[in-house]
Amino acid sequence: MLTQRAVNVSAAFTRRDLSRLLVGATVLIVLMTAIFALDLLPQRLVIDVGNVATADIVAPRADSYVSTIRTEAARTEARNAVPDVYDYPARADGIAKFQAQQFMRRVKPIDEAFKPDVKPDTKAALLASVEGLSDAARETLAGLDEARWNAARSEASRILDQTEGVELVESKVDQVRGSLRNDIAGGLDPDERTLAAELISPLVVANSFFSTDLTNIARAKAVNAVPEEMVSYAQNEIIVGRGQKVTPAGLEAIKYFGLLDARPDVARLGGWFLLSVLIVGILLGWIWRFRRQLWHRTNALVLIAVIVLGITLLLKLTSGRAGLPFILPTATAGMLLAILLDAGVATLVVAMIALIGGAVNGGLLELTAYIFLGGMAGIVGIRRGDRFQVFIQAGLAVAIVNVLVVAIYGFLGAHDARGVIELMGASVLSAAGSAVAAVGTFAVLGSVFGILTVFQLLELANPSQPLLRRLLVETPGTYHHSLMVGNLAERAAEAIGADPLLTRVAAYYHDIGKLANPLAFIENQAGGENVHDQLDPETSAQILKQHTADGIDIAYKARLPKNLIAFIPQHHGTAIMSYFYARAKGLAAEPYGGPQTVDGARVAAVVDERKFRHAGPKPQTREAALIMLADGVEASVRSLASRDEPAIRAMVARIIDERMTDGQFDECDLTLRDVEKIKEAFVQQLLGMYHQRIAYPQNKVVEIESRRGTGTGTGA
Repeated sequence: MLTQRAVNVSAAFTRRDLSRLLVGATVLIVLMTAIFALDLLPQRLVIDVGNVATADIVAPRADSYVSTIRTEAARTEARNAVPDVYDYPARADGIAKFQAQQFMRRVKPIDEAFKPDVKPDTKAALLASVEGLSDAARETLAGLDEARWNAARSEASRILDQTEGVELVESKVDQVRGSLRNDIAGGLDPDERTLAAELISPLVVANSFFSTDLTNIARAKAVNAVPEEMVSYAQNEIIVGRGQKVTPAGLEAIKYFGLLDARPDVARLGGWFLLSVLIVGILLGWIWRFRRQLWHRTNALVLIAVIVLGITLLLKLTSGRAGLPFILPTATAGMLLAILLDAGVATLVVAMIALIGGAVNGGLLELTAYIFLGGMAGIVGIRRGDRFQVFIQAGLAVAIVNVLVVAIYGFLGAHDARGVIELMGASVLSAAGSAVAAVGTFAVLGSVFGILTVFQLLELANPSQPLLRRLLVETPGTYHHSLMVGNLAERAAEAIGADPLLTRVAAYYHDIGKLANPLAFIENQAGGENVHDQLDPETSAQILKQHTADGIDIAYKARLPKNLIAFIPQHHGTAIMSYFYARAKGLAAEPYGGPQTVDGARVAAVVDERKFRHAGPKPQTREAALIMLADGVEASVRSLASRDEPAIRAMVARIIDERMTDGQFDECDLTLRDVEKIKEAFVQQLLGMYHQRIAYPQNKVVEIESRRGTGTGTGA
């Protein structure tokens, strides 16, 4: 708001600009990179498998890697999941045939015993030769006839072929033998089933055997089918939580991120450095290109740097913590810069801070939009910041915009209902904190960095200020003149869009140098003797010129802001003191002392115009130019015999034209359109100041005065 618009600055990038850029950019880049790299400081972590973490161990960056431990664990699980492999298909047929042959050999004596021509003694001997039968089975066998034997024999053969025809591993042979009796059918009675089972039980053998080679091949295939396991971590994701034991997989991640080694993450450091270079480069380049007046003001650049670095530090310290960045009063940056400098700078800085906020939080677009849009609402809402109510309005605007941003991303699915409600609460806290921080710090920052604030100007405009009291008491004419100049200049400032408050306050103090020698100025002589009548023009000119130097000294002793002190020499610029200059030329042309003889020829004495010009500098801002014009116009119009509108217009036009012709506005950005608006503003203000009053008859005046004396009159 209080940025003075310096002009006539060369568009060329000079060596001085280069030095300023290198120094400022280097300092800012180093500090910003250091803030970004706070979590990259080399700190050795001493921990091993089985240790309990005393604090959260987090990933310093988002990254992925092949986990050897997890991959091996998955492959071991896959290997163990492969069952033992048996060689059943290769040997089953041969074993089945062989066991069928063995069955035929086993029952051959029984078949011989049941032939029709076999004698009883021979039959008994043949049956007794069958081994492996229980007494009950032998008794059952002896009681069979040929038909029942053939039935039992056929069923036993069938069950044996059936049993050996399928895979039978070694571990299940006893189980299968025990269930043979239950599998036998064929219309046999229980004793016959028992006999058949005992006949084939010795012949039931395993036909599938464990194969080490086949098992190893199967397990190798299973292991090879397991892909390498990738592990991904987001930035600041917890690897091992506080109070948890370190697992082998956790230690592997810790080693991968280099947390056991005292070395920085060079890749991330390089990324933060490049981000710092881009932000600082764009920021300083924009200021040099579009705010050249700020480029040459170190205090303004330092203020911008302090705000950017401060907010960056807060964003970095809260990065990765859910919800916490949303509570930060980031909109304060835009509010402060809009009040202390201007809205353009504030907008750029808010945009940079929004990018930083998103970057340090893993590229979170929502936070970037939140910071930028909320900051812009603060800039739009704060305006001049001349009342406490304005800060409340700006905070309310920030709260509304922040809540809307959170709601938008909630509708887009970024948060659940609870998350949206929590972030809306954080938004309100952030807006309130921004308003409080802005109202509590902008006056302090303005004082520290030498930037005038509205509150300072309002305080300086108070008539009880010591310097203004001195002007009133010691130089009443100058005091009245300063008030009139302030009124004129303020009206013109409003007309052309300059700063009215700054212009008015600067006008109050522009002539404080006259306190050093009040009677040297006609407005303080109160009709007495004019000291300049006894002085030569050159001496008088020096006395008048001295009041600007005296004013600067008095202002510094009174500790006025430098921004106001700059108006004291600029309000006269390098203008010529025309009255004394004309008087000097007149004296130089007189018969006795004017013309001089040079080589026998009479020539007029030369008057050095430079001695009758103020020291300057010329007005550097529109506000200073307005005070120069108002100062000349007020003094000139006061000297007019007739103060009607034509006379006032003519005098205003003459004073302004003289200053323009004299080149007094060459270093400020007044336009011809501004000049026309200034003329009209001066004329309207002067007409109001010097309006004609009604000439009451004498008896009416006496009547009015008598009413005032009795307290019943209303005045005129």
